Amino acid sequence: MSARFVAPVVMGLLMLGLWEGIVRIAEVPPYVLPGPIVVAETLVSDWGTLAPSLWITLEITLEALAAAVVVGVLLAVLFSLSRWIELSLFPYAIILQVTPIVAIAPLIIAWANDVELSLLICAWLVAFFPILSNTVLGLRSVDHNLLALFELYGAGRWKTLIHLRLPAALPYFLGGLRISGGLALIGAVVAEFVAGTGGSASGLAWRILEAGYQLRIPRMFAALVLISAAGIAIYLALSLLSYLLLWRWHESAISPEG
Repeated sequence: MSARFVAPVVMGLLMLGLWEGIVRIAEVPPYVLPGPIVVAETLVSDWGTLAPSLWITLEITLEALAAAVVVGVLLAVLFSLSRWIELSLFPYAIILQVTPIVAIAPLIIAWANDVELSLLICAWLVAFFPILSNTVLGLRSVDHNLLALFELYGAGRWKTLIHLRLPAALPYFLGGLRISGGLALIGAVVAEFVAGTGGSASGLAWRILEAGYQLRIPRMFAALVLISAAGIAIYLALSLLSYLLLWRWHESAISPEG
């Protein structure tokens, strides 16, 4: 197996073993710090409660990511077609990006008057900027010689966009997509924390809050494990998508060994 897979797995197992050993030697109670074995047992025993919450969080994350892709790409294309539109709107996109989502989430929840919609908006706000900025960068990074060649052959603005600019921007877009996948999950979880909604339609963030209120710390750790696993799965899926779209022609996806 490749060292890039073996090394992190071995390191992870060593860290888990060290964690379990410290907990057992120091006799730390589970309500203070549960060991990995207790967390795994809780994950299995509480799966009926945690699994629906995991799906709710993932649903919000994927919907926000899809919305970020649509809005980010459309705005990037508009920016590439009109410098005035970019100068008018891009500063506001930056303002949305640098404004802490924790600060504006309560306002969004109050204005939207719908918990699911407000969570979606919060997650989208966090996720869309990397797609927008990376795609704009890609659309601007086209080789000027190729642009001159397209102009020489009489290709219009739309043909140049479709056949040259968009393919050239694809690696940049996919890079932004990988970043936005994790940010969408973070935005969904943070919004759930702020909303603090309980009941059957609760995401993993509420399960963490609920476990904290009840001092069920192993369940809290189990929910954290699921959030981390979801983030890793999203990143790996988007990395695989990037590889499948680029491996035949782009240097970033070509193995150095050939």
